[in-house]
Amino acid sequence: MALILFWNTMCRKAVYIIISFVITFSNLHGQKLINSPYARFNIGILNPQGTLRSLGMGGISTAMRDNNTISFSNPASYTSFDTTSFVFDMGMDLSRLKLLNGNASFSSTDMNFRHLLLGFPISKRIDIAAGLIPFSNGYYYIAEKITKGQPGWNETTGDYSTQHKGSGSITSLFAGAGVKITKNISLGINITTLFGKLTRLNQYEFAENTTSFNQNSVESFSITGFNADFGTQYTATIKKDYFINAGISYTPQKNYKSTHDFFKERYTIYYYPPYSPDTLANYGSTTTDSTRLPDVLKLGVLFGKKDKIAFGIDYVISGWNNARIHGSDAPMANTRTLMAGLEYIPDKYSNTNFLKRIEYRLGGRISDNYLVLNGVQLKEYSATAGFAIRLKNSYSKATFYFDYTRRQGDLSKGLHNEDIFSVGASLNLYDFWFVKRKYE
Repeated sequence: MALILFWNTMCRKAVYIIISFVITFSNLHGQKLINSPYARFNIGILNPQGTLRSLGMGGISTAMRDNNTISFSNPASYTSFDTTSFVFDMGMDLSRLKLLNGNASFSSTDMNFRHLLLGFPISKRIDIAAGLIPFSNGYYYIAEKITKGQPGWNETTGDYSTQHKGSGSITSLFAGAGVKITKNISLGINITTLFGKLTRLNQYEFAENTTSFNQNSVESFSITGFNADFGTQYTATIKKDYFINAGISYTPQKNYKSTHDFFKERYTIYYYPPYSPDTLANYGSTTTDSTRLPDVLKLGVLFGKKDKIAFGIDYVISGWNNARIHGSDAPMANTRTLMAGLEYIPDKYSNTNFLKRIEYRLGGRISDNYLVLNGVQLKEYSATAGFAIRLKNSYSKATFYFDYTRRQGDLSKGLHNEDIFSVGASLNLYDFWFVKRKYE
């Protein structure tokens, strides 16, 4: 009876924590204000997924197991939490994008929310986690003013200006559990919900506003729905203190409820009809299956010496060729991503040398982008690094990462290149719960 009461108390506390977490942070989803024109298409720019430890190692995480890292891309990893631990992780990042189009360039910078995670055990074999992560962002701003003598000008249109602006983001909120089946094998599942809205504005204004109609269109896309991530991990010891982990996770293809609205009008400086305004098109539709996101298969292996060195490789396959986005007809293609990362810790438990406790990381990533524009599939190449500073006599730490990504287009096909420089910091707090004090 005492065991049952203890179990019920633990479950109630776990449920209260998750509910409070969801209520408090369900609205904490921002968008990156990084000005990438590629965000105009489909669901925008996809955000790299992972904790800052993972991102510093090229993004690997499928086989990662650690008592104070919430590797949410494979929920089987949750069983690595200590039986009385509580892990909280919150991160931010700062990114600078440099757009390169021949001899022309443009830069933009933004700081944004990266993730909010928590995890803890509810028994010796079952551990749970929850988190809020940006999935994609749709921000861009393109403005141009055409005057006489410039390309695109003619006597019929005269001087004119154009403005294309996107805003909004899509966010992922998950809650999951990992179960230890045997000493070496764990299984896990995440229940994930996507939600968010993207808005796109296109505006054309003519200088001869007394004899010309200007044009304005606003398009919006919103999405909601649930899906599941399934994962498994196998871990084994090789000799003394050496280990090897293998992991697989799978997210099935899923149809989501989505809404697409479109409004188009023409107008002049005159406020009253018949000159202004004049609605040309206005429609909206909501469906349960017009947006389909792809299945994702992740394979990973990690090996090394416990608390000393680790090297891992991840391979990710996404079936974007079968995906579709409500209201969008931009082509998409399947993606393949190869990631590799290394971590080295001189002396994790040193109490006399601060530098020896620092965790050093390096990594890289080669990936297809899901967008196909003008017959060209974009490519991405990344180099990453990072380090973590562990607090003395504690598992808690501050983690930092650095990322350089080249998003490769094709200038001969009118597709520019982008250089993205990112730095991030997270606070990873490790504490104990359900531990009864012996003394007050």
